[in-house]
Amino acid sequence: MAQDNFLLQTVIFLGAAVISVPLAKRLGFGSVLGYLVAGVLIGPYAFGLVGDTSDELHFAEFGVALMLFLIGLELQPRKLWALRGAIFGTGGAQVLLTALAVSGLAVALFGFDWRSATAVGLILALSSTAIVLQSLSEKNLLKTEGGRNAFSVLLFQDIAVIPILALLPLLGTVEIAPDPDDLQGWSYAFAVLGAVIGLILAGRYLLTPLLRIVVGTRTRELFTACALLIVLSAAALMSWLELSPALGTFIAGVVLAESEFRHELEADIEPFKGLLLGLFFLAVGATLDLALVMQKPLLLFGLLLLMVLVKFIILFALARIRGMAKGEDWLFALSLAQAGEFGFVLLAYASQNHVLPADVSSILIALIALSMALTPLLLLAYEQLVQPRFFSGPQLPDIADSGPHDDGSPVIIIGYGRYGQIAGRMINACGFETTLLEHNAEQLEMVRRYGIKAYYGDASRGDLLHAAGADNAKLIILTLSDQAASLDIIARIQKHFPHLTILARARNRMHQYALMEAGVKYIYRETVDSAIEIGAGALQLLGLSKHQALRAARKFKQHDQRMLESLFPYWRDESQHIAQTKIYREQLLQALQEDRRDPDLHLDHHWDDGDSSQKKQKKGTKAVQPGL
Repeated sequence: MAQDNFLLQTVIFLGAAVISVPLAKRLGFGSVLGYLVAGVLIGPYAFGLVGDTSDELHFAEFGVALMLFLIGLELQPRKLWALRGAIFGTGGAQVLLTALAVSGLAVALFGFDWRSATAVGLILALSSTAIVLQSLSEKNLLKTEGGRNAFSVLLFQDIAVIPILALLPLLGTVEIAPDPDDLQGWSYAFAVLGAVIGLILAGRYLLTPLLRIVVGTRTRELFTACALLIVLSAAALMSWLELSPALGTFIAGVVLAESEFRHELEADIEPFKGLLLGLFFLAVGATLDLALVMQKPLLLFGLLLLMVLVKFIILFALARIRGMAKGEDWLFALSLAQAGEFGFVLLAYASQNHVLPADVSSILIALIALSMALTPLLLLAYEQLVQPRFFSGPQLPDIADSGPHDDGSPVIIIGYGRYGQIAGRMINACGFETTLLEHNAEQLEMVRRYGIKAYYGDASRGDLLHAAGADNAKLIILTLSDQAASLDIIARIQKHFPHLTILARARNRMHQYALMEAGVKYIYRETVDSAIEIGAGALQLLGLSKHQALRAARKFKQHDQRMLESLFPYWRDESQHIAQTKIYREQLLQALQEDRRDPDLHLDHHWDDGDSSQKKQKKGTKAVQPGL
């Protein structure tokens, strides 16, 4: 029966998501509000289709941890360092000022003692990482100045959970004997520091070699399992220390941000993140006690208005002090004006340590859930009322400074063997960035030893191309010699990224015909130029001048290209293809023989660089001196 109940609840959760999210997005509210409303409706306080969702909530919090892992993958340490001012300056000021303001109001308006008031202030100072980042990402606002600063503050808040958890037991009104099995005082501090250092060292010296071994097995599902193992291990380590699992996964992501497996990890984790985040929002909605809301509507909505107003004023003031552009300050303040999901964890911890009474905790749980549900509406108001006022065009201002994003390179090279290396080095030498994808782990390891930054990944996966920046790239250079693999990738690119121009390597004529049939315009046969160059060199050694040899090579290449295009209709009919090839071969022979009889062929035309000046001087032409 328990198994049947689990399956039934799973069906209800998934059904609610499938029905509510498309409806909410069609109405312009975004997926987050759809999840929250669906959770309220199926929860124990509305239709009662699901019972207590505390277990689902704890499980779904892993979705937040996965999201922080993916954000960490996008934040190389240098980018994280560039955000230090926003993280510790703005983030620290926001938490401190909000906690002081809320604590003061709790004492002045509701008669709380200073211990309980401090706990309430610290809990409500936090915002919702999951809802804010998901909503900003959906609306393409995360890359704006306001969005990046909101991310920085959220990151500081996740870090601030550590000292808040350490402080809450000290605010308790009842003395509780410590568990002898728990770490205390300096032991706990050293354990936290050791865990963070251990994560960093493991990421730098253990995880990348482990991933290389896994990749060597060429078993795709094993790589996915390894990716989940990394995230779960980091989350479990932090949970053992009674810290936020999201903090551990974020650190793991930052450490792996420089790894060649970054894009593949992102592509493998993304589906799990989306599913678990949806479950998390559903569970949050189900925690909203509608009976309590109906009993005390004025109190709850009054508290909601007061909290949002206080947080908005503090955030807006910080935005102005930081010098954010007008309009961006509104986005920053509105997006963070709610309470956060870690508030549920902190409230449970505060109740265990007798910091807050049960009736106050139940009201605060309802307040946090209501504020989280209000966030999509606040961002909708920003889009409809604030954004049109400050931004006249359809695009938000382009922000050039470093932030929690990576727009990718204009060129993605798929396959970084000898062919791809030559093309990539030439493009880089001319000042253009490239993103390099290679599916062969040994080749990848070899090129990285030379200091070349390449990533592991199967480019036939649309999610991996998206992670590698295909949405913002201009060109795809496809250097694979495997015809089936290259055609599969081309089909995926044309379906999901039709704006990309494809330049493809063809191993031979049949491969080029297949690429032409697939609609690829820019095709380069791998041996043509080098083979023609060898032929031209041989002609010079046989007695032809440099001019004669190069002219013959050019003529041959032009004729060969015309022949290839003319034979394209017959490439699947071998007999016709052979017959037409013989005809064109005779035509090429005649053309080159006639060209050699051309009297103009024996004129210099400056082809022979080595002796052209001498010939000119013999004809009485004055040689031009350098610098004149």
